Formats: sequence, C-alpha cells, structure tokens
Amino acid sequence: MHHLDLRRLILLLTITATLLTFANSFHASYQTLHRQLIAQTLEANRAYAAKLAHSTDAFLRAAQQQLAYSAALLPERLDAEVERLKAQTGTFNGVFIVRADGRVQAAAPWGVGLVGSVLQTEGARRALAAREPLISTPYVGLRGHLLVFLSQPIFAPDGRYLGYVGGAIHLGQSDGSLQALLGNHYYQDGSQLYVVDANRHLLHHQEPSRIGEVVSGNPAVEAVLRGEEGSRRVLDGTGIDMLAGYAPVAGTGWGVVAQRPSAATLAALDGLMLEILLAALPFFIPMLVALWWLSKLIVRPLRQLAITARHWEFASAREQIRRVRAWYFEAEQLKLAMLDGLALLHGKLGRLNQENLTDPLTGLTNRRGLQLALERWQAQRRSFAVIAVDIDHFKQVNDSYGHDIGDRVLQHVSRLLGSVSRSSDLVCRGGGEEFTLLLPETSLEGALQVAERLRGLISHAPSPTGSFVTVSAGVAQWPGSAASVEVVLRLADEALYRAKRGGRNRAVVAGQTEVGSEDVPAG
Repeated sequence: MHHLDLRRLILLLTITATLLTFANSFHASYQTLHRQLIAQTLEANRAYAAKLAHSTDAFLRAAQQQLAYSAALLPERLDAEVERLKAQTGTFNGVFIVRADGRVQAAAPWGVGLVGSVLQTEGARRALAAREPLISTPYVGLRGHLLVFLSQPIFAPDGRYLGYVGGAIHLGQSDGSLQALLGNHYYQDGSQLYVVDANRHLLHHQEPSRIGEVVSGNPAVEAVLRGEEGSRRVLDGTGIDMLAGYAPVAGTGWGVVAQRPSAATLAALDGLMLEILLAALPFFIPMLVALWWLSKLIVRPLRQLAITARHWEFASAREQIRRVRAWYFEAEQLKLAMLDGLALLHGKLGRLNQENLTDPLTGLTNRRGLQLALERWQAQRRSFAVIAVDIDHFKQVNDSYGHDIGDRVLQHVSRLLGSVSRSSDLVCRGGGEEFTLLLPETSLEGALQVAERLRGLISHAPSPTGSFVTVSAGVAQWPGSAASVEVVLRLADEALYRAKRGGRNRAVVAGQTEVGSEDVPAG
C-alpha cells in the first residue's frame, strides 16, 4: 500500500490552511466592502434627497415671495405686472391676478384668454376661500397639465380683501421650472428620483407617464410623509431591491426620494474583488514556494532518520544518524532515541559477546565501549569530565616482579578506580597501564577532586608488589575544555604527560599547572 510521505502531508496541510485563510480573508473583505458600499450609497442618497428637498423648499418660498411682493404693490398696470412675474425668473408657467369675485383681471400669457372669466379650478377656489398665502395640492389644470398653484392674497389699505395674485407651476413637463430644478438623478443605471405629495401622488419622476400616479406600500415614502429624513433598503413596486434616501420638503407635506438599485451599487464590487485577487497573486506564489522550501527543511532530518532506520543492521547506521542535522526538538529527540536504541542493541549484542566491550584482565570497559559511550553522550549533549590515569613506573614493576605481578597490579588499580567511581561513571582501560574515567555532569573542579582522591588512595594502598604504586592523572572537561570530544581526550592525555614530566604522582588540569603531589610512602 502506497502512503503519502510527511513532506507531501505538510505541504497539503499548509497549502490547505493557507487557502482557507485566504478564502476567509477574501470573504471577509467582500462582506466588509459590501456593507461599506451599501452604507455609502444609502448615505449619498439621503444627502442628495435632503439637498433637493431643501432646494425645492427654497424654490417655493422664493416663488411665494415674488407673489407677495406683487400683491403689496397694487400696480395700476396689472397686465405689465403679470408679464413681469412670468418673465422675471421663469418660475411660473402662468400668472393671474383675480378679483375677490373670482374674475380674472390680468393673465399671462395673453393667449390663455381668461381675462374677465371666472376661474373654476381647484387652486382658484382654494385661494379665494383661504384668503392667505397658499400652495395648493397638485391638480389637473384647464389645459390638462398637472400643476401646483401658489397664491398670495391682495388687501386694500383699509383691510378689505381685493382678491389674489397667483402662479401656476406645471409638474412633469419639460418646460416646468420645478422639473428643471430637480432634473435627473445623477446615475443613469436604473436609479430614480421622485417627489410625492401628502396624498402619495408622484409630482416628479424620470418617467413623465408616471406623474400623478399614487405610490403605495413603499416604506421610504411612508417614512418621508411622516416628516422623517433618513435612508433604508426597500423593494420598489416592481420588486427591485433599492437603496433609498429620503427627506421631507418643509411646509408642503411633500417628500423627496432618491433611490438606486442595489445591484447597480454592487456591480463594481466583483471587479474590485478581482483586482484584489490579482494583486494578491504576486505575494501568494512566493509564499507557496516558501512553504515548499520550509516543508523540505522540516522533513529532511526525519526523512534521513527514516531511511537510516530501514538499514538499521548496517554498521554505518550509527554514523549516519550522528550526521543528521536535527535542528528542532522532535527530530533531535527521535535522533537521540535511535542512538539510544542502537546503543541498547549493541549492549545486548555486547552481552552476547562481552569481550567486544570489556577488558578481559580487569573487567573494565575497553576502548570500543569507551567510544560508544562518548558517541551517545555527545549526541545527547551530555557534559562530562575526563580523567586520564597512568601507573607510574609500571615497566619497572613488570621488569622487577614479572608480568603476573604486573597483571595483579593492574587489577589492584582497577578495583581502586572502581571504588571511587559513581554508578553513572564509566571506568575504562585503554591498554597497558593506561586508564580513562568518564564522569558525566561533572565540572573540572569536581573531576580534579576525584583525581586527587584517587591518587591519594592508590599511593597509600599496599599493592601486590608488597610496596606502594602511584599514578599520574590529567583532567579535562567537555564541552568546557574544547568543542570536540576528540580534542578533549587529547587535552586530558597532554595534561597526564605534563604530570609525568612534573614528577609523577600528581594530577594536572588541562590548560593549568600541576596541582600538588605527595611523597611516596616507603615500603
């Protein structure tokens, strides 16, 4: 069965996590921009509706002021006054001066033919009845136009009501002044701008055919007719989702509504998100390359260890494991575990073939066992001290007493070495009269104390020769004395030879002068 390797799994996991994170960020950006566009459009429509409502109110108040000025003049030439009112600002489509009995005294334009007749329009009747400044509700005039009628009463100096001066403003006509004021909404994408009166009749709309139509069921219209200014999302009469802003026209009961389709507002969002996506690609591709490289770096030590594990039985397995650069915790622990496993395996093999690791004369660890211990402790970064020991004048022992006594002297010194060692220490015979002690987690000072205690013990213990023997010792520490284990061992040997040259029966620390000596007891 084929299995995915760790590198592919890491790549799959990181790429999946990256894509999910990117997708989540992309979606969050989309939602944020979506809300911002909606909010900005609603606010823009509200502000636009408020601006037009204010302009419409100002326009109507200015028209009323024009009529009020004329009503106060009571000019003799009424015909000239109505012509002036109509031509002055172009506000009115028709201007009338009417007596208190309802008969027209002057009208502009002259072609209407109304002078002397009694106006029966809704606006004329209301103006006569009200006898106060008035803006009528929209109605259909004599010529079929939907219009709004503004009137200002005329009073004699003695307070008698003389009639009124009035002006008609056409709604929904290209020549209407209000139409010119409101104009078209600033978008040409299905947006709408309309004005409704208190009875929900459309007074202005982009589609002239809808002028006079009653608008019902629109929350924005209902809100503006309650005198509210604001914005909201609504469905228009055709079911289109709209973003509406609205504002009332002060003093008339009218309302201005500006609305834009939500789809038109959000149309640019897709293009904007595509731009964001394209802008992210130059960063996304190098990120994938970096992920590929990092996954390769992470997997490399584990892959090397896994390949070595397949060839566990090879003699080179330990060296191959040691060469693996385990730069993070898990790989390092796995490497150590494999080295310990190999050491355990070798230990079991050693128990089956003990002579491979043990010196047969003294029962101490031999050079091979010493090397295995050094490799394991170095891999574990386990600090240790080294004491190199050599029996002084051992050749003279062999020459004077024979090799049998010499072997017994070696066994005698071996037992004393073991007596001063801890269970965690390693006592080795390197060959001849040379011994090595490895003391884990021991400082130079501590190792020197052990060496001095050992030297004193041996120099005062009767040997198989019937006299006393002495030893010289060199002390070093890893990694304190040197970064390399091999160099530390050499430094310990050099310190031993310095002790020999310094008179023997003494201990010397690597890099320092000799530390003490004792006279050899007689006997």
